[in-house]
Amino acid sequence: MRASTPHLNWGAEALWASLEPLLPGISVEVLPSLDSTNTRLLERARALGGDPDAPVTRSGELDEPGPRRPAPQGRRTGDIAPCLLVAEQQTHGRGRQGREWISSAGASLTFSLSLPLQPVQWGGLSLAVGLALAEALEPGPPGSGLAGHAPAPPRLGLKWPNDLWLLDGPGRGRKLGGVLIETVTVGQHRLCVVGVGLNVLPQPAGGAQGLASGYACLQELDPGASAPAALARVTPSLARALRRFEAQGFAPLVAAYQRRDLLWGQTVSITVPEALQGTAEGVDDQGALLVRSGALHRVVSGEVSVRLGTG
Repeated sequence: MRASTPHLNWGAEALWASLEPLLPGISVEVLPSLDSTNTRLLERARALGGDPDAPVTRSGELDEPGPRRPAPQGRRTGDIAPCLLVAEQQTHGRGRQGREWISSAGASLTFSLSLPLQPVQWGGLSLAVGLALAEALEPGPPGSGLAGHAPAPPRLGLKWPNDLWLLDGPGRGRKLGGVLIETVTVGQHRLCVVGVGLNVLPQPAGGAQGLASGYACLQELDPGASAPAALARVTPSLARALRRFEAQGFAPLVAAYQRRDLLWGQTVSITVPEALQGTAEGVDDQGALLVRSGALHRVVSGEVSVRLGTG
C-alpha cells in the first residue's frame, strides 16, 4: 500500500481494508500524476512476464488470448496479485479507439484495477463493469419508488459498449464516464486491467464546448461528491462484479443492464465495414448489441462504433 497525495485525502488504508477480503493480496497505490494508469499496469505485467512486447487484447478481442509462455524462472504467483492504481492527474489517459482521456486533480477520478481473471467467456465484461459502477453510484434497485407510485427511471444509463451517461430523457444524456478493459498474458495467467474515468466536478464555463456527447459530472447527482468518496464507493462493487462475472458470465445481468440501457428502442447508426442503421433491441447474454434493420443483427464490442441516430 503506497500513497503520495498532497492534495486529496484518499483514505488508502480504509480503501485497502475494504478490498482485501474481496481481492486477497491486493495493493493500493495513489499517485499525484501519471501518464495512464492502464498503461503503467500493463507495462508492469509485461516486465513481470519477461515479455515487454507481449500483445495487449482489448474489448472485442478478449476471446482470443493468443499464445502463452512460462513466466521467467523464479517469478512468484504474487507477482500478478491484484493492484488498484489511482492517478490524481492523468496526463495521457486512453479511451476506446485511441481517444484521449485527460484528468485533473479533484475534477475527475481515474483509476485502474488489475487482477488475474479466468472467466468462461469474456463477452459482456465492459457492460458488467459499467453496470457495477452505475449501481454503486446510484443504489437501487434502479427505478425503485414509493409504494403506490410509478418507479422513477434511473438517472445513470449505460451506452453500449462502455460508457456511463447521466440521462436527460429517453435516449438522451451526457457522458459521465467511460471504461477501458485490456488484458495481457503473464506466464500461464491472463491479467485483466480495468480502467475507469469518471467526471466529478462541473466544467468551467465554456469548458464542455466541443464535446460531442456533452458533459456530465457526479456533482449533478450528489453536490458533495468528491473523487476519493467516489473511489471508495465504486471499487468494492467493481471487485464483487468482476468475481461474479468470472464465475457466471454476463447472462445473469441482462435484465439489470436493460433497465439502464440508453440505446434501448432508439434508432442507432453503427460504423462497420458496411454501414448499418436500425433500432437497438438490447443486448444478448454475451453482451452483443442487437440491432433490428430488417433482420436482427448481432454487433460485437470492439468491431464497431455506435452513435445515437438522428431519426
